[in-house]
Amino acid sequence: MPNNPGLPPWEEIRDGARVVSLPMRVKFRGILHREALLLQGPRGWGEFGPFPEYADAEASRWLASAIEAAWHDFPEPLRNSIPVNATVPAVHASQVPEVLARFGRVDAVKIKVAERGQFLTDDVDRVAAVRAALPEAAIRVDANGGWDVAEAVHALTRLSGVGLEYAEQPVADIEGLAEVRRQLRAAGTPVLIAADESVRKEEDPLKVARAGAADLIVVKVAPLGGVRRALEIVSQAGLPAVVSSALDTSVGIRAGLALAATLPELPYACGLGTVSLLAGDVTRDSLVPDDGAIRLREVVADPGLLAEFAAPPDRVDWWMERLRRVYGHLQFTEASPGRPPGFAPR
Repeated sequence: MPNNPGLPPWEEIRDGARVVSLPMRVKFRGILHREALLLQGPRGWGEFGPFPEYADAEASRWLASAIEAAWHDFPEPLRNSIPVNATVPAVHASQVPEVLARFGRVDAVKIKVAERGQFLTDDVDRVAAVRAALPEAAIRVDANGGWDVAEAVHALTRLSGVGLEYAEQPVADIEGLAEVRRQLRAAGTPVLIAADESVRKEEDPLKVARAGAADLIVVKVAPLGGVRRALEIVSQAGLPAVVSSALDTSVGIRAGLALAATLPELPYACGLGTVSLLAGDVTRDSLVPDDGAIRLREVVADPGLLAEFAAPPDRVDWWMERLRRVYGHLQFTEASPGRPPGFAPR
């Protein structure tokens, strides 16, 4: 079968691959180690880190993004400093000051809520602890689709007392988002609705905008197939956008910064400060917040850190086999004539 002419040869992909396992400071998304596969190409480094449960078709967009970063230049930036929020996992309220301290001064905080096994009182206490620590900060909550409509309306009504900026993906589906948004507006509850999974996990990422289900969208470079594809989606959606990360190393964060730096408007602080949640990184110049922002700069993976945080051999084999499968999927699946999903070399 013929190769896709837009992709680097498999041998080049394979030979530039390195797999790392980075320890987390606190449990996040149910994990204590973040695994990722890094690719070194002629333009630098790219990151392929879809979570293990993602099927190859969905993971292929992450590989397209990694190839864009390592084999093709990013678009020209419009800004060189990107405002970012702190991210507070679903920790006990008593741990909030410790988590916030790792981010330094910030003007916005995203707080995880609706964690499986926890209760609304846990969320209320966690949000209150953030508000007590940062009285003037913008606060947004992220439920990752963990509530149903009734639970979301009840929870957001209760949490709105602290002055929420917006609620990210309170329910799992687009119809539910639209209904939550409708009920909150009808009740006069001033909480905006942001769509995340309903953008990046849908076959049609513009469906949420057409359904009037959100006030803004959260965009992540890797799940959408790269910076250029994400720019297209934001432009077509016609909604304000927040650029966020998928718990990336600094290599992946660099791609997120490239998107944030290129958007014509950036009305909200971005969720790109998550390297602060890791207890290790692949570069000596980590992309972490400084005075509420991250300065745009290149990232070079350090050989010593790649060796220090190298994944165990069995996990390397798992990732390399996954890379081979996903590369094969990307090789023969086209989103438009002549190019695979999200892959748009300049």
